[in-house]
Amino acid sequence: MSTTKSKTQELDQRRARHAWQAVQAAKSQEGCHKGQDPKKFGGQVRKLSVRIMASGLGQALAFLKAKGYAPGLLVELGDWVLNKRNDPHSEKGKPSDTALLEYVLKADAIHLRWVTDEALAYLRWLARFVEAEGLTEDANQSQDTK
Repeated sequence: MSTTKSKTQELDQRRARHAWQAVQAAKSQEGCHKGQDPKKFGGQVRKLSVRIMASGLGQALAFLKAKGYAPGLLVELGDWVLNKRNDPHSEKGKPSDTALLEYVLKADAIHLRWVTDEALAYLRWLARFVEAEGLTEDANQSQDTK
């Protein structure tokens, strides 16, 4: 196995681990998910990738923040992209729910593309795990549109 392939595999495994921990925290309403509906978290996870592809990362994050949908999702996504992706052993606390949006607003085109790609890769794992854990909203339960 080449070094590049093993590094890519390790990164994907770390994404999966962080996403699994985020879903478990949302499910048990712990940490940044305290007092939040786990199914709302799951519903927003499933919609966020589509929003990012349709409107861009900044607009999608701003929409979630403005609506107050699943602030824990914004925290977990920011924690992975801004912190744990590059330093898996980081002792930093989780960022605020606006940290990733603030980064995106200051980023140049190259960094914005990288952050968007990383957010989408992380969201693929989150989406798999929220579905596996049954944290999805029913169609009747969801009031917002894409």
